[in-house]
Amino acid sequence: MKLVALSFLVGAAVVFLVMSLWPGEPAWTGYVRAAAEAGMVGALADWFAVTALFRHPLGIRIPHTAIIPTRKDAIGNSLGDFVGANFLSEQVVRERLRRVGVASRLGAWVAEPDNAERVTAELATVVRGVVAVLRDEDVQAVMEQAVVKRVVAVPWGPPLGKLLAGVFADGSHHKLVDLVCDRAYEWVKDNHSTVMRVVSDRAPSWSPKFVDSMVADKVYGEVLSFAWLVKTDPNHPMRLAVDKFLAEFAADLQTDPATMERAEAVKQQVLAHPEVQNVIGSAWSTAKRLLLDAAEDPSSELRKRVREGLISLGRRLTDDDTLRDKVDSWVEGAAAYVVVNYRDEITTLITDTVQRWDAEETSRKIELQVGRDLQFIRINGTVVGALAGLLIYTVAQLIL
Repeated sequence: MKLVALSFLVGAAVVFLVMSLWPGEPAWTGYVRAAAEAGMVGALADWFAVTALFRHPLGIRIPHTAIIPTRKDAIGNSLGDFVGANFLSEQVVRERLRRVGVASRLGAWVAEPDNAERVTAELATVVRGVVAVLRDEDVQAVMEQAVVKRVVAVPWGPPLGKLLAGVFADGSHHKLVDLVCDRAYEWVKDNHSTVMRVVSDRAPSWSPKFVDSMVADKVYGEVLSFAWLVKTDPNHPMRLAVDKFLAEFAADLQTDPATMERAEAVKQQVLAHPEVQNVIGSAWSTAKRLLLDAAEDPSSELRKRVREGLISLGRRLTDDDTLRDKVDSWVEGAAAYVVVNYRDEITTLITDTVQRWDAEETSRKIELQVGRDLQFIRINGTVVGALAGLLIYTVAQLIL
């Protein structure tokens, strides 16, 4: 294109030279010479203007030439300001997102089973990557910090007492009491010799053996009868005493300082137990293994539920106007927040990038992109200049 533009300038110069040397100089040669002369002037002026954008014409450092290399940083700043003002304004972003309808499009896309499977696979890849990056000791430390210390910090007495009070009030503990009573009766029934031995051992040394046996039999019979009554009578005083004791115990856990202190001591003993510590230490390893297995297996319950959840969410976004409007509002709010609070950082990316460019390289790249159109300016300058020169010469001849 430079050669084409140059050929127009050379053509005008040749015509001007020929017309200037034309023998006899007839009247019509003046018109042609004027057009060629003006065409040369227009071509040279536009060549200067186009060249001055990218370099100093003929290497001469004329003021206000080589504009792009010398003003590169200023152009980058202006471009960043322009983008920030016209593209990264809150109103523009909100209007654009509102026209796009993010929730509707996203819902229609995710509702397709193949797309939901694709998203699930990508999420599984992310999960595997995150789990692989995390160090076990760091996660365990976080779990101990977040879980164990939180458990230690919260008193067990009041919440446990409230829970037990509800259980005891509903009578849910009666089955456990029945089980204990059944076991107690069975034990007494099956341990006649043990009861006999205990009574004999407690008898005075001077007591005759047959008396000890009679007393032991009597005690055994009474104990067995008592155990049977407790087992079979739901309103037995022993059962009522147990209910009363449990209710009082639940109340003490909530109000009695001594009982609450003892509950805290039990809590510390439980948490300090080696088996409990082992469970806490191995919790992350177990969870990690289960998570990796579920993420890698396309038929796992986890991936199946995630996939079904995505499909369900997509259908809801498509059919539920309220949910769709709510999601669109969230998206608009998030985008507006980013634009309002981080607009300068985004535009700085443009300005910093332009500043890092080499001036000469930048000028060359821009010239390659728009140079073809700029050469048409030179061509048009030659043609328009020739026509203007012809018109001016013609008017001058008519006037004079």
